[in-house]
Amino acid sequence: MFVQLPVTAFICATLVLVPLPWHWRAGNISTIAISLWLFVGNIIYGINAIIWGNTVQNIAPVWCDITTKLEVGSTVALPAAMFSLCMHLERIAAIRDLNLTHSKKRCRQMVESALCFGVPLIYMALHYIVQGHRFDIVEGFGCRPTIYVSIASIFLIWVPPLVFSLGAGIFAATAFSHFWKRRALFSKHLKNTGSALTPSRYFRLMSMAIVEMFFGLLVTILNMWWTMRPGLRPWISWENVHSNWLEVAYFPLAIIPPSELAWTFALWFTIPIASVFFFLFFAFGRDAVKEYGATSRWIRRHVLRVQDRPSPGLYPLINLARPCNMPQSSNIDLRNKKKGTPTGMPYSTSPCHIDPARGTGPLKSDCAPALPYTSPPASSYFKYQEQYSRGSDRDGRPSGMHAV
Repeated sequence: MFVQLPVTAFICATLVLVPLPWHWRAGNISTIAISLWLFVGNIIYGINAIIWGNTVQNIAPVWCDITTKLEVGSTVALPAAMFSLCMHLERIAAIRDLNLTHSKKRCRQMVESALCFGVPLIYMALHYIVQGHRFDIVEGFGCRPTIYVSIASIFLIWVPPLVFSLGAGIFAATAFSHFWKRRALFSKHLKNTGSALTPSRYFRLMSMAIVEMFFGLLVTILNMWWTMRPGLRPWISWENVHSNWLEVAYFPLAIIPPSELAWTFALWFTIPIASVFFFLFFAFGRDAVKEYGATSRWIRRHVLRVQDRPSPGLYPLINLARPCNMPQSSNIDLRNKKKGTPTGMPYSTSPCHIDPARGTGPLKSDCAPALPYTSPPASSYFKYQEQYSRGSDRDGRPSGMHAV
């Protein structure tokens, strides 16, 4: 058993789900489809590597029937999703999505859903035409789909991914051309389109689509070349191609040549590598960092039952209310700056001072606790007078002032 295969597959399956919440809220069908198809492919690879790690017995035939079709569907699903994404990015850059209404947005999402999920379903159905037998079981890797290598398989299996990859490249080049024309005002242009994209998000999506497109194009061409090395088989008739359709071929490691085994490893790692590319383009952006923080807070509150502590204020002891020892209506000579305390202001350290000469004092509701420091100099009141005074009397003195 190759232990590294299931470990790699399950790690990559987890990685592609990390940026999924942001894409879900943004309503980006193409990136959601890429994440889901990569997740499904990695899960299938990981489970197969565990079940058939040391055997080639047909342990789960129904599982193999389902998963081999999904593997075939992912062959065209990823290029189709890249094509859909590049088409959407080109539409934004070309101002064709300006003032997009809800109905138009819904129509666009339906087209993207058809490309990302409908096309793979049709592709899986067409695979039956060139499916020479049920499936193969390779020791250490599990069940694998089969293809009757002929002229029909070229057009039905290998041409569609190439067409979608080339189409994605054309849309990407056109989008870059539109960007270059509007590069000075591109940020404002994105806001005018009503899109939730920012320039950094736009370029991450574009870069990811281009990298995945070239990687998929390279893998498809190499796979087609390796498969057709022995030559094409003749297409005699439907009955001839499907004469042994229920057959299951078994390949123990002992009979696999080293070159074939190396190529099997290389093909197996294409899905994990594409998953790592997808993760790297979105895992370290500002949106991803916000998601990490929100997830950690949710786990701390709902799983660990730890409440967030309120952050203390910068000056917790300072109260902006009027001090207790300041009369409610005081005439303070702010122009006497030489004395330590303002003229006419009886300061005290008692929490609520009452002036015996006046016979009155501040109301209890107006009192604030005495501050734990000495009375400020008169210069402080000049500064606070400019900030907190609300008027002046006839002598030019403040009629209502609150000092800290």
